[in-house]
Formats: sequence, C-alpha cells, structure tokens
Amino acid sequence: MDQAYPPIAYHGMIGDLQTAALVAGDGTLDWWCTPRFDSPSVFASLLDSDRGGHCRLAADLDSGPESSVRQLYLADTAILVTRFMAPGGVGEVIDFMAPDTSSSPSDRHTVLRLARAVRGSLPFELTCRPRFDYGRANHTLSRDGDGAVRFHGPGTDLHLSATPGIELRPEGDDISTRFTLDAGEFAAFALTSTPAGAPAGAPFDLAAAQRLFDGCRRFWLDWLRRSTYRGRWHDMVNRSAITLKLLTYAPTGAPIAAATMGLPEQVGGERNWDYRYTWVRDASLSVRALIDLGFTDEAHAFRRWLRDRLEAGGTASGEPLQIMYRVDGEPHLTEETLDHLEGYRKSAPVRAGNAAADQIQLDIYGEAIDALAQHADIGSLRGWHAFTDLLDWFADHWDRPDEGIWETRGGQQDFTYSRLMSWVAFDRGIRLATAHSRPGDLERWRAARDAVFRQVVDRGWSDRRRAFVQHFDTDVLDASLLLMPRMGFITPRDPDWLSTLDAMEQELVSDSLVYRYDPAASPDGLRGSEGTFNLCTFLYVEALARAGRLEQARYAFDKMLTYANHVGLFAEEIGPSGEQLGNFPQAFTHLALIAGALALDEQLDRAEH
Repeated sequence: MDQAYPPIAYHGMIGDLQTAALVAGDGTLDWWCTPRFDSPSVFASLLDSDRGGHCRLAADLDSGPESSVRQLYLADTAILVTRFMAPGGVGEVIDFMAPDTSSSPSDRHTVLRLARAVRGSLPFELTCRPRFDYGRANHTLSRDGDGAVRFHGPGTDLHLSATPGIELRPEGDDISTRFTLDAGEFAAFALTSTPAGAPAGAPFDLAAAQRLFDGCRRFWLDWLRRSTYRGRWHDMVNRSAITLKLLTYAPTGAPIAAATMGLPEQVGGERNWDYRYTWVRDASLSVRALIDLGFTDEAHAFRRWLRDRLEAGGTASGEPLQIMYRVDGEPHLTEETLDHLEGYRKSAPVRAGNAAADQIQLDIYGEAIDALAQHADIGSLRGWHAFTDLLDWFADHWDRPDEGIWETRGGQQDFTYSRLMSWVAFDRGIRLATAHSRPGDLERWRAARDAVFRQVVDRGWSDRRRAFVQHFDTDVLDASLLLMPRMGFITPRDPDWLSTLDAMEQELVSDSLVYRYDPAASPDGLRGSEGTFNLCTFLYVEALARAGRLEQARYAFDKMLTYANHVGLFAEEIGPSGEQLGNFPQAFTHLALIAGALALDEQLDRAEH
C-alpha cells in the first residue's frame, strides 16, 4: 500500500448541498471542489499527494500502540467527528458545512473545522496547502485582518480564519500552526471560498462556530424526521438517505453520481472517470429511492429540473435528452486529461469532464419518464406538450443500437436493458395519459410498447442460457437486467425470471457480490478489469427477496453491509481484496441499498405475518 494515499473509502463526506468535501480518517481534508460539485478543486491530494493540495487538522500523536484514531458521524447528521486517543488525552476534530437550501447558487462556501480536547492535554497541528484549479495554478498569500489569511487563486480566493489565540504562520504561500488544548478547550477554523477580491465576511469566533454547528445538526435531524422508514436497517438507510441528499445540488434539485472524479475502478488502470455530474438515469433512480422513504420535496425539485431539460429542446446530437448534464443543466462536459496529476496510487489518466455525455443511451428515456410518473404532479400543460413530443419522437427512434447503461466504449449494440427501459417509457406514458385524461397518441404508444416487448422476449432471451442476456447478438449476462421485475416487465417469480436469476448466480455472483458483466466475454473497449459493482449487488438482494429467496437475500445483504466503510459509506465497486474502488461516495450504491432494505423489510414482514 502506498502510504501517501489512504484507501479510497477511508473518508467521510461533508457538504452544504452545493458542494462537498472529503475528510480522511486521519483528519486530512484531501478533496474539495468549490463553488460547485463540478468546479475545479482547491484540495485534491486524493489524486496527487504532492500536487493536489490538502488541509490537515489533527492531534499530534506518537506512533505507539496506545495511540489511535477513530472517525464517526454524529448520529443522523452529516457532521463528521475524528477522534484522537493517546496516553496524554483524547481529542476531537469536528468537520461540517452549514447546509444552504437556497434556490440561488452561492459563490461563498465554508468548511468548519473544530478542534477540542475531551480529556487530558493534547497538541494539535494544522497545515493548509491549497492548490487551485486541480493543482495547475499558483497562488499567493496575504493577511486578511483579525489574524486571518487569504490564499489568492485564479478567480477564487480561499480565506482561512481561526479563533482568537491561534497564530497562523506562513510557510512560503502555505500556512501551518501548532497549539495545545486542555480538557474542555476549543479551537475553530473556517475555510471559506469566495470570488477573487470578495470580502472575507464577519469576524470568526467560537460563538459563531457554535451557532453554525447547532444549525447544521438541527437541519439534518429535522430533515430525517420526514422519513417514513421504520425497518430493520435504520442506521444504514438513514446514512444512505443523507448521502443522497448531500449529493444533490439544492439550487436546481439535480443529484450528482458521486462527489469525486478520477478514482480508479482498478488501481493502476485507465477506468478513471469524472462522476460529478447529473446522469438522467442515476438521478431518476436516486429520486425514486428518496420518494420511497417519504422525501417528496426532493422528487418535486428533480422533476422540475428534468422537465426544464425536456422543454429546452433537443441536444447537439439530435436527441431530446442528453445522458448527463452539469448540475445547472448545461450540456457541455468536455473531457480533458490532467497529465500533471499522477492519479490515486499512480492510476492515470486523471480525467475531468466526461466524453460519455455524447453517447446514445436509450434507457434514459425510460428512467426519465418513470421519474415523472412517480407523482400525481405531472406539471403544466406546456410541460405535458413536451412530454408527448418526447414519446412521439421516441416511438420513431427506440429501435436502434446504443452504448448501453455501462457506457462501454466498444461500439453500439442492441442492449436488452435499453429495450427494457424503452418499454417502461411507453408503459408509463400510457398510464399517465389515461390516469390524468391528458391527450396523447395512445394507439401509437401502445404499438411501440408491444413491439419493444416482443423484441425483448424474442431476441433478448437465450434458449441456450435459459436467461435474458446483455444484447441481442450475445449469450453474455448483464446484471442491469436485475431491474426487470422492479420495472414491472416480468413478475419476480416468473419461471423465466427465476431461470435468469440462477444463470446470473452462476456467472456474475462471487460470494454474494455481483459483477456488471464479464468484460472478457463482452469486450467493452477498455483495458484492464474491475471489481464487483455495488449497485448490482444490492439489486441482486432486492431480486432475491422478491423472488421469495429470503434467507439467501438477507445473508447477501448483511454480508454486503460489512463492506461499508467505517462511517457507513460505499464507493462504486469492491475489489478482489475487499477494498472499495471507484468514485466515492457513489449515489448508485446508496440508492440501491435503500431499495434492497425496503424490499427485504417488505418480504420479511409478509413471511412473519
């Protein structure tokens, strides 16, 4: 293990609903992009320990066996606590960001870092070394009044304030300081990003830090009270719900896929993508998970964002929808390689932006329309006109090869999952028009729906494998099809589905962990391999539960929970040694955890009663 890089999942996440930061288990803030999730980084030592930049606040412990560090969240909040235990005492660093639920984007964002001695006396150390624009830009340092300092970057300033009594000492254009706290004493630091030249803000003291802490804690506790979940996995479901909320951009209601970019699906490999954007697919499924927990405001906000995308008209490719957008709806996500960053444990290339935005992935129309159909509020009459235009267009364009859900770069195919979700698009459209007496070409939509259904049954099924397969010209299996029962295409105990489930278990399942597909049997245009895909593992749990295989489902679910990190978060994949791989934390994983828990609770309750 490269000691310069903590394990990908050895982090907690904090955020203010417009941006997010990661704090490693040793107190190092090693990832923060501001003023938005998809902005350039000011701290990115997670991707390059030397050039990326970081801010570390920690107790200065000796290396003896009696010293240790632990990290946890305050229950049911996004407030992260890192505890330092040593023979001389016990100390804590508390990290959080005050949530900003405004409908307007903010250009000012603050990470609060509080140090305190709980018992005894402990020395603490702060080092702050920002590196602007993904580490490409130099910065200068100046005093900012009242003992604060300002790091000047290109277009962005970073202000570092400390409570009175803490001296911030320059080290070139960076800052460090050492101080000692006795039991009951606090020191607080605020890292605030602003546009270049903007004022630092009000003076910072312990009273202000305490008010922000109380407000943050109250926000999360009040938000979680809206949850209707009363099941068996309360802590993990709550943590997943908070994670999905933290990954949602409040001004537009657009969820992102993950907080990071460039983290590898295989250490040393090239599968290193930028996930800080809003995929129509991921966002739609995230919102469905929140709806199932009772969080309807988030669903309304995303549907407004989605309707705006439809009403904005077609994309440059001629499609009505693009597969992903920036959080404000901007469709341009030009991909570039950051050659100056070595990548996590030398996993290059590090990519910013995402060229997959130009891919054709037909399943997004099913996910989008399913999201719009989740609530009685189907929008304005003008919005319905855009909706029917979409379905009319799709009736003429669904029967095409595409790149598929996994964004493979190995050429277009007739993917069965894409056809499944095409069927969902027409099915939900017909239901909405019928339920709300809205105009629509129902005859045309029914004809398209039935044609898609026949294609899936006739060409997506392999008699040799006795299973539904990845695409029409292969016998390879694909775990995305685990969504077939949930989407209502097939009943969860249909013999053909149970046969498919059995085939997946033989080919894709490794000790309850599930691979997306076999890239050796179905080349995806990329070198290297990948781990099991956490989304698919939780979808497998849900499918087992609904198929009545409850003992197997619960065992797989409980085992999967042991792969969560120390604060209950998941990345994208699980590697061969049980390590978490890929971007972190991953919305896909947490939304599927919620769905798996709900399905298991429902089926276990039925079995018990």
